[in-house]
Amino acid sequence: MKRYKFFPLFPNKLKTVSLKDRESKVKIGDFGSPVEKGSSFSKWLNSLPNILASKNLRELAKAIVEAKKGKRGIMVGMGAHVIKVGLSPILIDLMENGFITSIASNGACLVHDLEIALEGKTSEDVEKHLKDGSFGVAKETGETINKASLLCLQEDIGLGEAMGRVMAEIPLKYPEHSIFLKAWKLNIPFTVHVAIGTDIFNFHPNSSGEGIGKGSLKDFFLFSSIVRELNNGGVFLNFGSAVIIPEVFLKALTYVRNMGYKVENFTTAVFDFTVQYRALKNVAERPVSESGRGFYFVGHHEILIPLLAGMIKEIS
Repeated sequence: MKRYKFFPLFPNKLKTVSLKDRESKVKIGDFGSPVEKGSSFSKWLNSLPNILASKNLRELAKAIVEAKKGKRGIMVGMGAHVIKVGLSPILIDLMENGFITSIASNGACLVHDLEIALEGKTSEDVEKHLKDGSFGVAKETGETINKASLLCLQEDIGLGEAMGRVMAEIPLKYPEHSIFLKAWKLNIPFTVHVAIGTDIFNFHPNSSGEGIGKGSLKDFFLFSSIVRELNNGGVFLNFGSAVIIPEVFLKALTYVRNMGYKVENFTTAVFDFTVQYRALKNVAERPVSESGRGFYFVGHHEILIPLLAGMIKEIS
């Protein structure tokens, strides 16, 4: 007596198709190839497989080049880690060549960009200095950034513009490495979106919540205006911001659409070490769910971003 009402479903009636006729996602023409020692970057680039992330990175680079040709926005949102792993010269070069039309950052970028420009070094040993309360108390850092926040009150300008103006007026040992200063000189909008209490300059003596708040709000509305330039071919890149920039981007997008502006058919991309919920949803998925395309690249910034920059320049 059979124990179950089911019986094994043997494959004697399976309908097969010829491999010759079957559609396939991977083809030998997309394979990578070895390169000789001393080969050029161009040859190495062409040796990469045209599959998955490599293919997507090429497509993103092409979208950026096309955005420049079409005079559409190429917006970069970033976290401070991008500066701390030495990518300022890469971003500055892209700015100078017209492949970045605006930058948005969190408050930490103010700290690390300024310290690099002032002394050529940044990034404390947090664990070591947290024990005795000496973390985050660099005098020049706090004074300079808060001077910029006070300028927001005096001149009714955004925090990014204020920081550029202040840095242009003070002695810097390495001004060529400042993204803020370069943006100021190139007249590229740089907006800063600060969450009160998250940055070391918030607890320095001349900190002004009123100045930081006014400057950041001014920058949000400027950022929103720039978002309109994404329509029909623009690109928004999020380099390593897990929370602040994805949230600001999503709010700006709904804000400008509510104001009656069409923002559709654009490209977004996230570069980060791991998949972050807000970056995934607010940048790579929700904004382009009905039109456009979103990418998510997982890996080290110090490798992927120079690779993207190299691809952009190679195909432009």
